[in-house]
Amino acid sequence: MISSGRYRRYSGWTFLVFLIAALVAGCSSGAVATSNHAKLSVPVHPVTTTTTTTTPTTTTTMPTTTTTTTTVPPFSSRVSLVTAAQLGSTWHAGCPVDPSQLRLLQLSYWGFDNQPHLGTLVVNASVANSVIAVFSNLYAARFPIEEMVPEAAYGGNDNAAAAADDTSGFNCRYAVAPGTPQWSMHAYGEAIDVNDVQNPYIDGTTIIPPAGAAYEARSDVRPGMAVPGGTLVDAFTAIGWGWGGKWVGTPDYQHFSINGQ
Repeated sequence: MISSGRYRRYSGWTFLVFLIAALVAGCSSGAVATSNHAKLSVPVHPVTTTTTTTTPTTTTTMPTTTTTTTTVPPFSSRVSLVTAAQLGSTWHAGCPVDPSQLRLLQLSYWGFDNQPHLGTLVVNASVANSVIAVFSNLYAARFPIEEMVPEAAYGGNDNAAAAADDTSGFNCRYAVAPGTPQWSMHAYGEAIDVNDVQNPYIDGTTIIPPAGAAYEARSDVRPGMAVPGGTLVDAFTAIGWGWGGKWVGTPDYQHFSINGQ
């Protein structure tokens, strides 16, 4: 009886000891498990994102600029003898000068088309060099001239030449003036009419040429006109010639002469 009771007491304590040991072992095991779980390292691989950007290609076509350089020929002049045959109807026996006293000038001039041209002019031999100087200055200034041919091309008809806006010199004719007929300075080859239309002769209601009526108002200055202090008037003033535009009552704006008459 005593042995059996002691066994039961022993067995109870033994069981309690084992239970506590089991509990401790379980806690330790859990702690270890937790520790192992905390130390578990899972490799993280970086995610690489590739972005492809397509840049549009723009083709720009630049405008092509073509620069054209036009070489303007220099002023040129040539002096030649002139014959009675070349003078045609502009000369006849009894004129105040002989053909031998005249010269045919070939001169550069600037046209209303903004281009250089060659014209011809008949003048007295004594003024040839001075006239060349005038037209050299006009060419350099790009002063426009419509036409330059001797009046022989119009049969010596001064009104026809004026209507054609011709620039001319010699023509054996009388002056347009009242009273006793007297030779015009053109009859000596010592006068030149320039751009008759832009620079008409005006005598009251008479305008020569008729197309010159569009230029009667001289304050409306346009290309080719003779005006005080302008290129044309100054060019002739430089060689000592007078201008018909100063005539009182009957201005002759186209007319330039060695003595102003």
